[in-house]
Amino acid sequence: QSDFGRQYDSLSDMVSFGIAPAVVAYGWGLGNLGKFGFAAAFVYSSCAALRLARYNVQAETSGSNDFTGLPSPVGAALVAGLGWSTHALTMSFELVIVGMLVTVAGGLLMVSNFKYSGFKEIDFRGKVPFFVIFSVVMGFIVISIDPARILFAIALIFSVYAPVKAFYIYGKRRLSGFYGQ
Repeated sequence: QSDFGRQYDSLSDMVSFGIAPAVVAYGWGLGNLGKFGFAAAFVYSSCAALRLARYNVQAETSGSNDFTGLPSPVGAALVAGLGWSTHALTMSFELVIVGMLVTVAGGLLMVSNFKYSGFKEIDFRGKVPFFVIFSVVMGFIVISIDPARILFAIALIFSVYAPVKAFYIYGKRRLSGFYGQ
């Protein structure tokens, strides 16, 4: 509620969603790339800091239900989830390169201008339909089958959804403008 609490919350978010995933990714395999791996982890953590700062500024002025840029918890799930879901695999140069690309992409998506749903329009205070409750229970069951890979897949799908949607809309507008002339 206080200004101090708000700043302290931002600091803890930076550690949890910015520094920790970068350190995990570096220890997972980015360290094998030397300076390139360090640079990828640094890009991610720097973008997380910028994302959180932008969120703090926009939270007071924005009335939108959407987030501008990938929310930092999803970015953290994307980066840390890759390491978690591949921990049993034999580490290869190709896998580390994929890890570097995912780490950098996660960071850049956090500072992008893509609009991500905040799901703030969902109201859980009122009467909740049976189908919603059933879907949540089934979701937990599906996740419990292989939590690492399924949660990583959810983070990946959520991460790429907004750019794919934006490029689809952009392409559709370009085509309609091209054929409309």
